[in-house]
Amino acid sequence: MGTVRIGYKASAEQFDPATLLDYTKQAEAAGLEIVATSDHFQPWRHHGGHSPAALPWLGAATVATDRALLGTSVLTPTLRYEPAIVAQAFATLGCLAPGRVFLGVGTGEAMNETPATGAEFPGRKERRLRMAEAIELIRRLWREERVDFEGEYYNTSQATIYDRPAEEVPIYVAASGPLAAKLAGRVGDGFICTSGKDPQLYLDLLEKVKEGAEQAGRDHAQIRHMIEIKVSYDRDRQKAFDNCNFWAPLALTPEQKEGIEDPIEMERVADENVGQAHTRFIVSDDPDEVVEKIGTYLDLGFDDLLLHGPGPDQARFIAQFAEDVLPKLRERAG
Repeated sequence: MGTVRIGYKASAEQFDPATLLDYTKQAEAAGLEIVATSDHFQPWRHHGGHSPAALPWLGAATVATDRALLGTSVLTPTLRYEPAIVAQAFATLGCLAPGRVFLGVGTGEAMNETPATGAEFPGRKERRLRMAEAIELIRRLWREERVDFEGEYYNTSQATIYDRPAEEVPIYVAASGPLAAKLAGRVGDGFICTSGKDPQLYLDLLEKVKEGAEQAGRDHAQIRHMIEIKVSYDRDRQKAFDNCNFWAPLALTPEQKEGIEDPIEMERVADENVGQAHTRFIVSDDPDEVVEKIGTYLDLGFDDLLLHGPGPDQARFIAQFAEDVLPKLRERAG
């Protein structure tokens, strides 16, 4: 495990771009070292949801912050975006904030890709193969002067990225299953997953990351392990529970939400299960309890911890967490 960094999940599904930027500045001022934003075309909820575009928002964040590592958790570089456009955008971000940008990628969700493109959402295998090819193309565009690429899914002709940072932007690969985790190990600078699931899943995923790295002749210890930790901390215990309700879609099973492309339908299904909303979160008014539960992810070997607070008042969450929990968490992280 590398040096532990603690960061903030800037939830674009819940806040407008200017408000999210204000929370980002507060998170950095509170000592959080990473800010990762989601990249959705549509939010989980039609009523009260938001969905600012990640790429221009990150450009604004490079100017609004001084130290924080900025990136996506996660962007899908395969359907809404051509990989070459992602390569160009993140090279530009890397120039604006040298050494402070990462590209987090994943295989996507139907509600973000199908409405924006009109294309049928591919199955899991094709999505994974597309992501592997996209990563290969992005890296070639960052490393070579002119790229002629003929892949199964993507093509470029004499393509050049003219503005590139001196330090290549690291690519973090998200995975919730074994094959994507092996891909993260083979080609990723980092691996991303989310908290609140069966503990055995994390052991299995991390083992697959290691396996993929070893098969590619890579040192798996050099791969950062990032996890979005869903934590609803508030000094008012009831508020901590109530704050989870907006995020009821996270408590749905993959089978419940896989085919849903409409935020109105997602909202309806989620609200039928709103009593389960808190189950994906660490919910507490006790700082020691929060540190103990986050500590299980430290023990697994995660070294980049992204705090995802679910409440509508993020200023309150950041302030209370920074004062009550963060010093104890840093001590626990060593």
